[in-house]
Amino acid sequence: MTAHLRPGADPDLAAVGALHYRSRAAAYAEILPPAALAFGSPAVMGEWWAERWKWERETHRLTVAADAGEIVGFSYVGPSFDEGVRELYAIHVDPAFVGSGVGKLLMLDALPHLGDHAVLWVLEGNARARRFYERGGWFADGTSRDEAMGDEPTHQLRYSRKA
Repeated sequence: MTAHLRPGADPDLAAVGALHYRSRAAAYAEILPPAALAFGSPAVMGEWWAERWKWERETHRLTVAADAGEIVGFSYVGPSFDEGVRELYAIHVDPAFVGSGVGKLLMLDALPHLGDHAVLWVLEGNARARRFYERGGWFADGTSRDEAMGDEPTHQLRYSRKA
C-alpha cells in the first residue's frame, strides 16, 4: 500500500462523495436490501459532502487517503451531541482497498483528534466494521438508535473509546 494522508479540501468533495457511495454500497450489500442502497448517486453524495463541509469545516476534520492521486479512503471527525465528547463520524475505504491497511491508517490518524472520550455509530449487522473498531480499542457502550438509510430502518450501536 502506498496511500498517503492529507487534509480534505473543497476540490476533494466530489471524489469523497463518490467513494462514500461505493464504500457504503459494498459494506452494506449483505446487510441492507438493494433499494436502501440505491438512493442518491456518486454525484449526489459529492453535493451532500460539499454542503456539509460548507457548514462544518471550522469544527470538523476531514482526512483523505490517496494512492497515485486517487482518493481511496477518508475519515471524518467532529464534536458529538454530548458535551465534551468527540465523534468519529466516518471511516470509508474504497472497496478495492479494504483490508490493505488504509482504514487502520485513517483510524490511527483520527485518534489524536478525538480527545479523551469519543463515540461512533455502527450498523448492528456490520460485523466487519465492529471487529475493526473493537481491534482499535472501541467498545459497544450499550446505547443504540434506529435511523433510516434510504427508506430502510437500521439499528445502530454506539461504540465508545477513552484515551
